[in-house]
Amino acid sequence: MKLEILTKTENQEIQKKIISEIRDLINYKNLEPGDKLPSERTLSEKFGVSRSNIRDAIQKLEFYGLLKSMPQSGTFVANIGVTAMNGMIEDILRLDDPDFKSLVETRILLELKTARLAALRRTEDDLRLMKEALDAYSNKVVAGQDAVQEDLLFHLAIAKASGNSTMNTFMLIITPEIITNFEKYHVCNNNQAFLGIQEHNDIYEAIKNQDPKLAKEKMKKHFKILYQYCYNQKS
Repeated sequence: MKLEILTKTENQEIQKKIISEIRDLINYKNLEPGDKLPSERTLSEKFGVSRSNIRDAIQKLEFYGLLKSMPQSGTFVANIGVTAMNGMIEDILRLDDPDFKSLVETRILLELKTARLAALRRTEDDLRLMKEALDAYSNKVVAGQDAVQEDLLFHLAIAKASGNSTMNTFMLIITPEIITNFEKYHVCNNNQAFLGIQEHNDIYEAIKNQDPKLAKEKMKKHFKILYQYCYNQKS
């Protein structure tokens, strides 16, 4: 576990270094919106890093709307002024990985909303996906196996049923970090896992019956223990 954390930290530092160098390159060459960046291979040789590192950095800048990649054409500077771009890159470089408490706060806010929307918008296909994830979770808990991933698949099915693609995307983004932290901190014990079966069923039934108020209440109850756990931890 320690080696993985160090490797991840090193990769993040490399990515920040590449982003800084891409910014400096844009400024030095006075690249304007629509201008093309050098190829990944050229940047890799220039910065002394792997092409995969370059690709990751470009994807991050593209995610924030600062670059735009076009298949078979290359990567281009987005339609943003130099001052705004430099300011946004500085903000990106200052971003830290969210801590577990922040992830949980974000997840709770999202899921209270997605549960309500899912109750209003769910389809029969959505219900089927939720039930499959719910059954998979229940089977693993009864068998005494770790069910963190099945738990989150159930919640992702609810996010999908909400019909809100942005909320669904946010859930997909934060889910890997939540899985990692659940396993790292051993948040759930066996009693809580068994309790989760009933709580999941209650949420599912409320969504199935298209009762948005009850779905939100049951989701809030479901997160009570997790919320208390996080706020009992030292900051």
